[in-house]
Parts: sequence; C-alpha cells; structure tokens
Amino acid sequence: MNTINKFINDESGQGITEYGAILAFVAILVAVVFSITQGALSSAISKAFSAVVSQLNALSSAAASASGGS
Repeated sequence: MNTINKFINDESGQGITEYGAILAFVAILVAVVFSITQGALSSAISKAFSAVVSQLNALSSAAASASGGS
C-alpha cells in the first residue's frame, strides 16, 4: 500500500508533461491561425523575411565597401 501511495504522490514528471501540453496547445493554435488566414499569413511572413535579407545584404555591401573589401 505504501508503494502505491508513493507512486500516486510522485510528481517528478509533472513539469515535462505541462510543457508538452503547452507546446501542443501552441501548435494547435498556430495551425488554426494558418488555416483561418488561408495563406495570407504565410506570404506576409515571407515578405518580412525577404525584407530582412535585403537589408542585411545592403548592410553587408556597405560594410565591405567601407572597409575596402570586395
């Protein structure tokens, strides 16, 4: 009986289970948002990343020309 009580009261795996539940909830939430926006969100994210990449390329070119590199 003591072993059963120890097993019931043991909470050592509780934290990882809670993190797993939160991760599953976020994954479902993201899937719902993507399905509601029907691809509009995906193109907006793509445009944002493209803008960041072009800005980084411009900064890289400016730094290379300022340092005398190629």
